[in-house]
Amino acid sequence: MTASIQPRFSLRSKLAVLSLLLLALPWVGYRYVKEMEGFLLEGQRDALVATARAVATALHDRPQLMRVRPRTGISAQSASIALLPGEELVEAAPAPARELETDQPAVAEVEAILRGLERTTSRIWVINRDLRVLALAGSLRADATEPAEGLSGWRRVWYALLARMMPPPGEDFEDVIDPDTVATGRDVFDALLMGAPGSRLSRSADGETLVVSAAHPIWSGDQVLGAVVVEESTHSIQSLRNRALERLLLLTMAGFALAAALVFGFASRLSFRIRRLRDEAENAIDARGRISPLHAGSSAGDEVGDLSRSFSALLERLARNQSYLESMASRLSHELRTPIAVVRSSLENLSAEALPDGARTYMERAEAGLSRLSRILSRMSEATRMEQALATTDTERFDLRTVVAECVKGYRVAYPSRPFESVLPPYPAWVIGAPDLAAQMLDKLVENAADFALPDTPIRLELRFMVTSAALSVSNLGPLLPAELEGRLFESMVTARKREGGGEPHLGLGLYVARMIAAFHGGTLRAENLETGDGVRFTAELRLA
Repeated sequence: MTASIQPRFSLRSKLAVLSLLLLALPWVGYRYVKEMEGFLLEGQRDALVATARAVATALHDRPQLMRVRPRTGISAQSASIALLPGEELVEAAPAPARELETDQPAVAEVEAILRGLERTTSRIWVINRDLRVLALAGSLRADATEPAEGLSGWRRVWYALLARMMPPPGEDFEDVIDPDTVATGRDVFDALLMGAPGSRLSRSADGETLVVSAAHPIWSGDQVLGAVVVEESTHSIQSLRNRALERLLLLTMAGFALAAALVFGFASRLSFRIRRLRDEAENAIDARGRISPLHAGSSAGDEVGDLSRSFSALLERLARNQSYLESMASRLSHELRTPIAVVRSSLENLSAEALPDGARTYMERAEAGLSRLSRILSRMSEATRMEQALATTDTERFDLRTVVAECVKGYRVAYPSRPFESVLPPYPAWVIGAPDLAAQMLDKLVENAADFALPDTPIRLELRFMVTSAALSVSNLGPLLPAELEGRLFESMVTARKREGGGEPHLGLGLYVARMIAAFHGGTLRAENLETGDGVRFTAELRLA
């Protein structure tokens, strides 16, 4: 069953997604602006109520200003609509203007009072209990200015975009008194019928703009004679709201861009440090098996620095352990040479003495064991000598094809009972290194193949060109590579031999030395089972010159 591949979601992508939470800030700011708009509308209502109260105060207890005279033949009853408590204004209708005659001096005095309180964006009018407008002053319109006027370039585009998102309040609306406002307005109803100030939010006669109105009763003793109505458009609040939303949009875009840049920079820096730590951890062990410490973020005080220092400490301990293991063979060889020399001299002295016939057999066995022990010590120090030789060997450009061809001739002499097959290219294979070391590497591979090859089966040597390297392979028919040694076959003191052939000692250093030589030539060494499943192939890839 094929394991499912999890989608890759990098740390930078996760932080970028988290930064989208910043988009909640414009919504919060928008809600705040809407709340402030509501507060400003309430303040505007209170201000208009105060203005209406001031005008009504000037008209209190002056009933002569609120009178209208009926025309001849028209009774006062028919010319006036009495509004009793509990009646609805919707059931009342203003008296036809042709049936009433205003008191012109009184109206002129009321208009004079209104002109004294007239404001640019407010409209003030006075009605009596007959719902007749006695005087009017002011206008709801204000001088409109285009925000993009006189601008050019990106600023004009910016204001055009804002106008689409937040249309500015227009001044092109009908500046007339809506009859419905007079007849059915809640503020007028509260002032005339309830004797209490009132306010409401409505639209202009053409429905194009919002208008805030407030009404205050005009008293004469304990009787309501009429009401003062003050109206004002909400253009100033809408303009203030649009400017606030514009600033909010600009600040949000700038803040989001800055935050996104900081988050992206931080994520990139963090990802770079983690990737660098990963790369150094992967390359901490070089082709020769040497362990090097880490440097990525080693002095940083955050978690990545802690992880780097932990890795460095671990690799340092592994390096010390590796150094100990690598020097152990040399130390043992050095320490055992003296007792071996003592044993050898003792056996030589004993061989000069007259010994019983039975003792001669034991002497021969002791000498054979001593000779075997000496060969073991030589093999143990071989890796150390090779490392020292590689450190001091000069490189040169040589033809690997010629070296392999000469070695094959020698193998046919050294292994007379073993057939050799060679497949070489028709032209030179130039590499950089040392020809004698390349021959020594090939010796190790051929020796290993000869030990494991089935009797009377050939050992095949093949040299072929890759893209940037030359691949030298040695294959033989025989047992396959043990699964438990996968990835460890070229380590020191590792061997797949179950027994020692020919009495020769094997310490698992031959392939380790071969790998060191391949790394010296800028290449690699690998082992694999043949595709036919009946043998093994060792391949060294050396970089072409």
